[in-house]
Amino acid sequence: MPLEKRNSNAEREAFYEAIAPEHMRALWPVLGELVTKRPRSDCRPHLWRYDRVRERLMEASHLITAEEAERRVLILENPGLAGSSRITTSLYAGVQLVMPGEVAPAHRHTQSALRFVLEAGAGSYTAVGGEKTEMHAGDFVITPSWAWHDHGNDGDAPVLWLDGLDIPLVQFLDASFAERGPEARQQLDKPVGDSLARYGANMLPVDYERTAMVSPIFNYPYERSREALETMRRRDEWDACHGLKMRYTNPVDGGWAMPTIGTMLQLLPAGFKSEPYRSSDATVFVGVEGGGCVRIESETFEWGPRDVFVCPSWHEIVHEVDEDAVLFSYSDRPVQEKLDLWREQHGA
Repeated sequence: MPLEKRNSNAEREAFYEAIAPEHMRALWPVLGELVTKRPRSDCRPHLWRYDRVRERLMEASHLITAEEAERRVLILENPGLAGSSRITTSLYAGVQLVMPGEVAPAHRHTQSALRFVLEAGAGSYTAVGGEKTEMHAGDFVITPSWAWHDHGNDGDAPVLWLDGLDIPLVQFLDASFAERGPEARQQLDKPVGDSLARYGANMLPVDYERTAMVSPIFNYPYERSREALETMRRRDEWDACHGLKMRYTNPVDGGWAMPTIGTMLQLLPAGFKSEPYRSSDATVFVGVEGGGCVRIESETFEWGPRDVFVCPSWHEIVHEVDEDAVLFSYSDRPVQEKLDLWREQHGA
């Protein structure tokens, strides 16, 4: 008689209970849940309207100062991951507000962060690693792991940006460390624009020695990025799924600008409807210019400037726009690529 016929379910359950106190568990009952046929998570497609997020942040500005909060941020929490402070399984997103005259005090942490500026007037700035940079709408700013950073607003209008961090990934690896600075503003020892001049002109200092995997440029101005897209559109080389999509790179090696977060900017021309696309990296999108319609599996969202939406891993996504539109996006693709896990599918 086959072995499985000789053992009843009751005997198996008794065996499972017997090994549990010994901190063991049988693989075979749970193998299908551990090694799935396709990505499976509780992450859901969702869209956050910027106007509503901004309204709530302005309410918060009357309740707590930037200094008291350390960071006055509203987390964009995925509805399928409630209570986790995550927008995808591996990434965090939040919108931060600094009011005129405020400073978000200096601190540092092992988590890497991106800032995508949504709204900024004259006098908005961030300081990273001893260098200060002005913030303008559409700029992509990097805060490397363990780099001192503070933010301020010397102007007369609010500044708001999207924070994207690898917090869940660092938590999973039990590698979270943080430290608050001795002063609200860090000491500056470099002139404004130093990093862009040194590393952002297709040149490197002759004796440059690499000390980190992150890009030595920490502010990628939107004006320059947008100009590149506009110049490239003249070749009419549109991708059927992405339109014209570029990634922000590290000038040292041409790789991703950040080691754990991939950042991208894409132009969708007026009248464009993409072919279906899937990828294993759950992706956060931010409207920059124009607006459009995005279908993620069976859900459809209308988006406009500064709205944020998320596409979970291996969900089919289709873009459609009536006017020229620009999207910024970020995902954990660099990590997946390093681990030989990333994959994509073009077309239905």
